[in-house]
Amino acid sequence: MELKTNPEVESVFLKYPDSVRDKMLNLRRLILESAEELGLTSFEETLKWGEPSFLAKKGSSIRMDWKAKSPEQYAMYFKCTSKLVPSFRLAYDEIFAYEGSRALVFKLDEKVPESELKKCIKAALTYHQVKQLPLIGL
Repeated sequence: MELKTNPEVESVFLKYPDSVRDKMLNLRRLILESAEELGLTSFEETLKWGEPSFLAKKGSSIRMDWKAKSPEQYAMYFKCTSKLVPSFRLAYDEIFAYEGSRALVFKLDEKVPESELKKCIKAALTYHQVKQLPLIGL
């Protein structure tokens, strides 16, 4: 897989507090693993609104961030007008915490449900191929 990375992304990760950085890097790892498992040939890691973001040619963008105003949590954001988060809620209502139709929210002191999250990530990375499927193929 060809990964095109904006060099400014690393500086954003370095600015996170130590207690948050490993959590954010873990989300990044899950996104990159999911892209690799899907066999994506090209993938872009960049910044959108100053937040680490990931773009696939036939997918919907994924962003992630931690905000000082909510220091006990961090989140993975999806396009709010897509079917992504509403479908995640139907498939995994009790597994994730949600912020409207735009984000999966994680507490710093909780373990991320990696298997289910990777399914969500893969749905986002292939969104334009799966958006017509029931529950977007979850």
